[in-house]
Amino acid sequence: MEKPKRINNLTYLKSRRRDLRNNGTPAEATLWKALQKKQLDGKKFRRQHSIGNYILDFYCPAERLGLELDGDSHYSPECNEYDQQRAAFLAELGIKIIRFENKMVFENLEGVLEEIRKYINKED
Repeated sequence: MEKPKRINNLTYLKSRRRDLRNNGTPAEATLWKALQKKQLDGKKFRRQHSIGNYILDFYCPAERLGLELDGDSHYSPECNEYDQQRAAFLAELGIKIIRFENKMVFENLEGVLEEIRKYINKED
């Protein structure tokens, strides 16, 4: 039987993940304060978790749920195409991605958390 290929937190992305964690956006820091230490419905989230060649802002392994925060740079055609490719790759692995604009985290953090809860508590 062939050993499954490792795709989570690949070594060659380690320094990039660390850099992203240490230099996160204010919106990421704000959302992380609400997600860390299993504060959201007892679910563990990871920051800057990579799957394949892609690094997710936040990832909940138990729910196979990725969270992405988007600033102004995410609205270019190139970035939109990249985001679509990433979402398709992750969907093939059964991982759902939810996207939020940075400003939503500041303007309505409870609304963002409630939206995440909808996916966490979804009955299959």
